[in-house]
Amino acid sequence: MIFRAIFVPTSAWLVLAAGATFAHSAEPSKTGVPDPRHIGNGWLIPSEGYADQPYIVKTDDGAWLCVMTTGAGHEGAGGQHVVSMRSTDRGRTWSEIVPIEPADGPEASYAVLLKTPGGRIYAFYNHNTDRVAEVKREDKGVYKRVDSLGHYVFKYSDDHGRSWSEKRYDVPIREFECDRNNVYGGKLRFFWNVGRPVILGDEALMVIHKVGAMGAGFFAQSEGAFFKSDNILGQRDPEKITFQTLPDGDIGLRTPAGGGRVAEEQSVVALSDGSLYCVYRTVDGWPACAYSRDGGHTWTPPAYATYTPGGRRIKHPRAANFAWKCSNGKYLYWFHNHGGPVIGEMAADLSGRSGNPYDDRNPAWLVAGVERDSPDGKVLHWSQPEILLYDDDPYIRMSYPDLVEDGGKFYVTETQKNIGRVHEIPQPLLDGLFDQFDNRKVATKDLALDLSPAPPLPAETAMPKLPEFSIRDTSRADYGAKDLRSGFSLDLWLKLASSAPNQAILDSRTAAGKGILVSTCAAGAIRIALCDGRQEVAWTSDRGAVEAGKDHHVVITVDGGPKIITFVVDGVVCDGGDDRQFGWGRFSHTLRAPNGSPTVKLADSVRSLRVYTRAIRTSEAVGNFRAGLAD
Repeated sequence: MIFRAIFVPTSAWLVLAAGATFAHSAEPSKTGVPDPRHIGNGWLIPSEGYADQPYIVKTDDGAWLCVMTTGAGHEGAGGQHVVSMRSTDRGRTWSEIVPIEPADGPEASYAVLLKTPGGRIYAFYNHNTDRVAEVKREDKGVYKRVDSLGHYVFKYSDDHGRSWSEKRYDVPIREFECDRNNVYGGKLRFFWNVGRPVILGDEALMVIHKVGAMGAGFFAQSEGAFFKSDNILGQRDPEKITFQTLPDGDIGLRTPAGGGRVAEEQSVVALSDGSLYCVYRTVDGWPACAYSRDGGHTWTPPAYATYTPGGRRIKHPRAANFAWKCSNGKYLYWFHNHGGPVIGEMAADLSGRSGNPYDDRNPAWLVAGVERDSPDGKVLHWSQPEILLYDDDPYIRMSYPDLVEDGGKFYVTETQKNIGRVHEIPQPLLDGLFDQFDNRKVATKDLALDLSPAPPLPAETAMPKLPEFSIRDTSRADYGAKDLRSGFSLDLWLKLASSAPNQAILDSRTAAGKGILVSTCAAGAIRIALCDGRQEVAWTSDRGAVEAGKDHHVVITVDGGPKIITFVVDGVVCDGGDDRQFGWGRFSHTLRAPNGSPTVKLADSVRSLRVYTRAIRTSEAVGNFRAGLAD
């Protein structure tokens, strides 16, 4: 939620004076990009310039109600307030913006919505009721930004979000140790929320992110807390709604032992046995998580989130990472699949230098989750990740998503802080993720070469022609480049006789070096180099990915949409491990086709080879691996 940039409102809508309202029809962006993952293909959500946390609930009259934090200035500027709007066509167009709080009032920020079974909708948000003008930092400085303090309040709507109660109501939140220890001794408290409320039977559980210190990184110390109401779902008199702050005691969800001071933006989901799973961001290189088996009163000791209990850690920077429960009983989880600028250390500098912990929120990745039994109750197992959304500019960031299911389709919202959008998630991507746990089939679409495991393979065979990545666009007046967003994948089973580096595994290069070389690197890594005769790009797998004398399945995908190369080794996406921040690498948008020799040379270590003339999805790579195990 903390960016340091001045955002210029997009020309796609009219920016009005503070407090004004307007009607807006959000047409799809005309990007011409043939890839639904490109964020420019989403439907715009209107704002007043700054656009944050576009969260949605479906109303009982069939509309989508979106709440947003907006304003004419940048994030944290005066005039920041919360608004709502409605859509009756699943996010393609939106009604007039309705201010929940006026732009000329105290700062009002970071609203989340709770819809009750009776149709009433509550909006919870920060409100600078006392008009605090500045806040002290723990390092003796001050911040003029005052959007994460004061009172936590709510208003409600009984007409599906067309209007809101005139009066706002305070939510009493119990003091914690971090509140008492702040520079004001708890007389002024810092907090905000991005987490979606959860309904647990007759109760509702909401999230709050407490801040114990303002300083480096803006929020220098933070932890997660919750507040529960046992009567908000049915009580019509807002004055009689009661709240209980959780967890028990006065310390919230922090990082695991030895972690940093930042533990915030908690996202919570309810499992089928009544357990709660909470995941949240840190600056340690991995998100943290915890389970509660008693409705949020107590939690397991925080641990870094893993794909499976006790398994490989999930990597993620200081950015929103949200889990959602789906109607099919499975889960989806949004994250960014890299470890932040400094793994395992504090990195909280907003100066704009390389290594800003808030950077690299592009692309956004998605995994699916399923419940499994454990001695303590249900636990989540996560799939391998897929790229969900991207922008061509790696400095563009997308975050604060929400998930909407409607009519059997899944939609996700996101914001770059000045543009919010709605995206329909491609069904094949979703199906692949949800089915990934059981997929044992070989992908056959666009399979141009299939040398199945029947050793020995030929030392040389015909190489399929790979698609062009970019060509001259003769329809343009300047005959400039046309990005085709194409890609390809190489699928190999191999067994290396030695771990020596610089062994050619697959080589389609000409004498001039044009083509593809897959080779070994030091420390058990595999490298791919692509040359189109004008430039060469390369990327390597994680260290230790392959061992001599063992069978390994390696899928190398060169995806011309986001311009990213991934390695999936033995059904696992390389994420950089402890050696590097990224396990996936970008390549130049000016790369043309890396077609070389009409034949490809194969080392004795190659046991099978498949060449796809498209970038296959992670889920397909996992299915290919499992199919090979079955063979």
